[in-house]
Amino acid sequence: MAKIILRRLLQLIPTLFVVVAFTFIATRLIPGDPVAAMVGDQYDVSKVEEMRASLGLDDPIIVQFWNYLVSICQGDFGTSYYFNQPAIDMIAQRLPNTLLISVIALIIAVIFGVVFGVVSARKQNSIVDYVLTVLSLFGVSAPVFWVGIMLVLLFSVTLGWLPSYGMGSIEKDGLIGFISHLVLPCFCLAIIPMGTFTRITRSSMIETLGSDSVRAMRARGVSEASITWKHALKNALPPIITVIAIQFAGCFAGAVLTENVFAWPGMGTMITSAIDNRDYSLIQATVLVVAIAFVVINLITDLLYMVINPKVAAEAKKGANNG
Repeated sequence: MAKIILRRLLQLIPTLFVVVAFTFIATRLIPGDPVAAMVGDQYDVSKVEEMRASLGLDDPIIVQFWNYLVSICQGDFGTSYYFNQPAIDMIAQRLPNTLLISVIALIIAVIFGVVFGVVSARKQNSIVDYVLTVLSLFGVSAPVFWVGIMLVLLFSVTLGWLPSYGMGSIEKDGLIGFISHLVLPCFCLAIIPMGTFTRITRSSMIETLGSDSVRAMRARGVSEASITWKHALKNALPPIITVIAIQFAGCFAGAVLTENVFAWPGMGTMITSAIDNRDYSLIQATVLVVAIAFVVINLITDLLYMVINPKVAAEAKKGANNG
């Protein structure tokens, strides 16, 4: 297992390098001048040139990229141009807030998606199956920002049940108030992965419920509930676990829009502010940290898949030994 983990980690280095290079180039293509955004509309040209030189922005692009690579290899993710704070410190402040709604949204999506998928498979070609299939297709297709706006209009503006913006705190708002601020952004983020999990679970369960082993269990008089939840669902889990990492990445990406809709103080609102202010260092650091998080999550998912499916573990071990 140690060889497999080491091999996967080494394979991640080229991926992270591509992410770093692409992000660096993309930030330089953003229209506008970061120094002009720092000093405002009225500024002295000589002062701008002086600041540009102090930030190294007047160096050739290849020199800037090399300096950036050296810095991140030394653990220095740069200083935010606009906020004048270490980028990694700003990320450390915002990342837990984004992780909070992303993890809760993923848990909601897995629970409801798997249950809906199992029910849909059990009631195949019935009205329940058709309704759940339509809802899952809607969930996969609906834009995150539109879902967020509709949730605000319904539950905040029309019904007045839930707050529409901001992040509550247990100290000020109490536990109920804190949870009430989580409900709308978390369910907004959960809509798309919930539809995906419903569809995957349905397909996998239909295949498993039609297998010879299930027919044999039915012939022995095993109850349908036991067959469904103890046997069929266990065999249907590997494809679901495989998709979890992808859907978690989707939650993270959706958080950029969701946090702006609900004014949630996380990575999404921070990177939006960084782009508006052409804050190269903060944009690059944010994308790099998110990329590292994704590759680590993918590695953990692969390891979990190996635990559940011994055949995959054996093939991976064979590949590591041959390599």
